[in-house]
Amino acid sequence: MQKRILGNSGLEVSTLGFGCMGLNFGYGSSISKEEAIKLLRYAFDLGVTFFDTAEAYGPFTNEEIVGEALQPIRDQVVIATKFGFQDGLAAKGLDSRPERIRQVAEASLKRLRTDRIDLFYQHRVDPSVPMEEVAGAVKNLIAEGKVKHFGLSEAGVQSIRKAHAVQPVTALQSEYSLFWREPEKEILPTLEALSIGFVPFSPLGKGFLTGKIDENTSFAENDFRKIVPRFTAENRQANHALVTLISGIAQEKNATPAQVALAWLLAQKPWIVPIPGTTKASRLEENLGGASLELTPADLESIERAAAKITLHGDRYPAAMQRYIDN
Repeated sequence: MQKRILGNSGLEVSTLGFGCMGLNFGYGSSISKEEAIKLLRYAFDLGVTFFDTAEAYGPFTNEEIVGEALQPIRDQVVIATKFGFQDGLAAKGLDSRPERIRQVAEASLKRLRTDRIDLFYQHRVDPSVPMEEVAGAVKNLIAEGKVKHFGLSEAGVQSIRKAHAVQPVTALQSEYSLFWREPEKEILPTLEALSIGFVPFSPLGKGFLTGKIDENTSFAENDFRKIVPRFTAENRQANHALVTLISGIAQEKNATPAQVALAWLLAQKPWIVPIPGTTKASRLEENLGGASLELTPADLESIERAAAKITLHGDRYPAAMQRYIDN
């Protein structure tokens, strides 16, 4: 697989990374630890060198899986993890106090079975802690060699600029796909101006862009999508026009909708590195095929014209989670 560099940091990663959250958290069904470890090692065999986790996934258990899976190949991969929630629990609220950031780093290092965190993200901006203090805390960890690069997740333009002035930000991780294009307004121009890489999570629209979800799909009680407004049966039916569009392009290209969705993201900027997740080897193989699918300028223009005529329905987060959105 080809490589990309996140911003001007020199951090080189595979063109597509692996979002590890769904292995055992967030999407209802999970797989056994043994299956997850096997899948992560298979991803590496296929060329993936960039793996994304967080203390909040589980909490803690996702990092343990990633640590055990990647320990034998530690020096050949880039591991990203995150801090920012009280006791690692999103439901308890935010906590990015400098002392907490250090605690998370020390605990994550042990769970990940490593001596350094390659990319350490603030999971969500904490309005009660000045961004300069957050960046300063990570800067200290970088000086000590415990962290290599600083990242932000779902941060707004002001927060990005404040952080970057204290400790250069290597990457921003936020949701971005044909299903959610809000970052195009202000985020992408800011990242380009500051030479910061972009790591889109949910690059397949939480599975919607694969074409495998329709208004009749039922989600498990512990599947996050069950409470997402954009995933009500009514909105899924209304939003299916986008899937129809992508499926048409896929048919022309002898590809799958997921591959077209990923290829579209990769074509937006050379410093974008999506991190699709999966629990299945077949889906992993399919996703990675998106990295070698080339969309021509004419293809991209065609998608743009058609997408502009489609109105997407539903918020991407339930009202209770809007408090974590940084503007």
